[in-house]
Amino acid sequence: MIMREDSAAATLPPVPLMLGIAAACVVSVLLVWLVGEQSMVALAYGGALVAVLLTILLTARLRTVPIEETTLQPDWSVTSAAIENRRRGVAIIDRANRMVCANSTYERWYGGNVMPFDLPFEAETRDAVMGAVRDAWRDGSAKLDDVRVTDSDMRYRLRIDRSGRGEAYLVWRFAEIREERSYDGLAERMSGRLGEVISRAGIELALVAPDGIVLSTTPGLAERVTGSREKSLGGVEFVQLLRSDDRDRIYFAREGQQGSPQTLVHVPLDVAADGRLSDADQAPSMMLLVDSTVGIGGGWENNGKAAVPQLEALLSALPLGLALTDRDSRFLFANKAFLRAVERESQGLPQFPSDLVVREDKAAMADTVRRFAKGATSSGDMAVRLANDKEEPVSIGLAGVRGLGDAAVLLSISDSSEEKRLRRQVAQATKMQAVGQLAGGVAHDFNNVLTAIIGYCDLMLLRHTPGDSDYDDIQQIRANSNRAASLTRQLLAFSRQQTLRPVVLQLPDVVSEVSQLLKRLMGEKIEFSVRHDRELGSVRADPQQLEQVIINLAVNARDAMQANAHKRGKQDWKGRLTLATRRVSARDVRKMGIDIMPADDYTVLIVQDTGGGIPEEHLNKIFEPFFTTKEQGKGTGLGLSTVYGIVKQSNGFIFADNVQGPDGAPIGARFTMYLPVHKGEMPADMTTEEPEEPKATEWSAGGKLLLVEDEDMVRAVAERALVRAGYTVTTVTDGEEGLAEVANGSTEFDLIVSDVVMPVMDGPAMARAIRRVKPDIPILFMSGYAEEQLRNDIDIDNMHFIPKPFSVQQINSKVAEVLSEQRD
Repeated sequence: MIMREDSAAATLPPVPLMLGIAAACVVSVLLVWLVGEQSMVALAYGGALVAVLLTILLTARLRTVPIEETTLQPDWSVTSAAIENRRRGVAIIDRANRMVCANSTYERWYGGNVMPFDLPFEAETRDAVMGAVRDAWRDGSAKLDDVRVTDSDMRYRLRIDRSGRGEAYLVWRFAEIREERSYDGLAERMSGRLGEVISRAGIELALVAPDGIVLSTTPGLAERVTGSREKSLGGVEFVQLLRSDDRDRIYFAREGQQGSPQTLVHVPLDVAADGRLSDADQAPSMMLLVDSTVGIGGGWENNGKAAVPQLEALLSALPLGLALTDRDSRFLFANKAFLRAVERESQGLPQFPSDLVVREDKAAMADTVRRFAKGATSSGDMAVRLANDKEEPVSIGLAGVRGLGDAAVLLSISDSSEEKRLRRQVAQATKMQAVGQLAGGVAHDFNNVLTAIIGYCDLMLLRHTPGDSDYDDIQQIRANSNRAASLTRQLLAFSRQQTLRPVVLQLPDVVSEVSQLLKRLMGEKIEFSVRHDRELGSVRADPQQLEQVIINLAVNARDAMQANAHKRGKQDWKGRLTLATRRVSARDVRKMGIDIMPADDYTVLIVQDTGGGIPEEHLNKIFEPFFTTKEQGKGTGLGLSTVYGIVKQSNGFIFADNVQGPDGAPIGARFTMYLPVHKGEMPADMTTEEPEEPKATEWSAGGKLLLVEDEDMVRAVAERALVRAGYTVTTVTDGEEGLAEVANGSTEFDLIVSDVVMPVMDGPAMARAIRRVKPDIPILFMSGYAEEQLRNDIDIDNMHFIPKPFSVQQINSKVAEVLSEQRD
């Protein structure tokens, strides 16, 4: 909206003038009436005057009405200036996918005429970008955390926002993902307040590029070189700032030999954040200039000793890990960053640098330090393995220094503790994923064996009655097979391949369902308590599986408390088990800094005991299958792995840690389970009812079945069971044979019963091919994998599922149920 500059005061007549005009009009109307003596003529004349006056006033009034600006076009030059950013490429497109504006960074990265859609994204990245564009048009914004471009090592974060008048534009923002380097931010700190403090201590710093050009300096160095702290030395060669005399003493070029000699210390900054060396021709160096004359009467070496305390103060303030040794290779000093990098914050420095490394690297470390201490001034680096962390090598930089009294070698190392922690998390997650896939494959194959054993037991029981000599033996075989089937279900739970039936529920409701059972399981010696937060968000999970999680964690805690009391020889021990629910917001998650867990709202279940805690060496293995700390024969090692699988399959996270006592020793273990708050529409009734037992279907009409199964023993059992139930069964061994049977048309099948995983052609591929020939035929899949996973991978209508292992009664009942549904 814009306003014209002329105001109401400039367009409307003054008030006295308006009153005078009104009086004149009244008088003129009276005169017309008196002269003409006709009232109708006078009224018509008066009405005309009023209409003229109103027209004048309305015209003047309309000149002040705001006029909507509808024809102005956006000034893209102003927009282009506003979006300038040297680290982010920004482009704006309209609904016709035309680029209307881009900043200089985008043009430098990709070229000025390249549309965001035409960038050479990698295949997976392009699909994700197209999805983000659709989300941005629909929801207003979208973002991707890892965008890769073909033939480039660069990675970007992309954010797309809908904006503009009528929200007719998309703003693309590309942010470069850069690896953190040890010298990032050093230039700004050097020229800021830290540089002022260092200059007052008599030490000057310069950050120098690999080609010798000065990038940044302390304010004091600029003053000594140019005479003013305000002048910048950027772009000047560092060697031009200094001069040396015939004794190789170094002076500032501006001061000459009238100034004080300087001790030059070269600190290479070519160590990356992950402990590896960067390219030597790409990383800058830090040059330290220390006054070598402090007072009168001291020699050059003595004055170097006087500067050492100042140098130690400087090294303590720097973020890079630095340490000094003497000519005998003994440590003189190390800053906190160095102690943190070598994981000796509490122990302090050893006597020699070789004491920091493993036995195999001791000799090489000692020889290298000795060579730098007694040889010519030089710098270098070496890769070693630290004694406190033998798994991964780190790079230690070494530089010979002179003129600092006893100090002879400067050692540098970057603090990569955070990177190591992240690498361990990734390695642990990868290992758990690999073990989960292995466990799922083992469970699937084992389910085929159990299906045959249980099926043959059922067939044998049809020929025996209670009281026969073999009846009890067959029942025992069947019972043990069902026990083995429960173990495979635990393996499938760990590998996140079991069948879940999630509903929206409140976590305290699930806890209350199992509280009475837990009190009985804990016994009299364990105090059981439950605490709940208010305003907990609802979660979407399988209530029966959550109950199993809680029971497994509680039983594990009970066993730990009993074992801890037995180890201490206490007979009258008391324990405490606490279950608590908490509300955790996305802001709390960001503060916790858990990289593997997205910042979202969570409902948390905490199970805490007083069983003495988990040994540190077992914390990373506690959720692995078959790992147990119990005595031999007292645990399968599948309880916590089942918990882990159920939580992960429910899109949650679970962590184990120890609770510390007042003396710092662990007094118990704590398991924390995070389930994301359900953001969808809430059902009217979130109470969960127990699923009814499937009833036997009264189907006796028979039918023609096609049985597709590559395992001979499973195929034989299923065929015998179905034939006994009155069905006509045709069996084949793989998907190609099954497709041929249907395509030939010699038999009209009522139902196809098929395995999922088969050689040559699997069950889903066969089903899709059959549907093109027989679009209405129902298909019953048999599988040891999860039904949800199967349905997500196979988009087929009229598809049914029966999990392995199954009994004769179960497969007969399922086939009858499917056929009865088709006839209804």
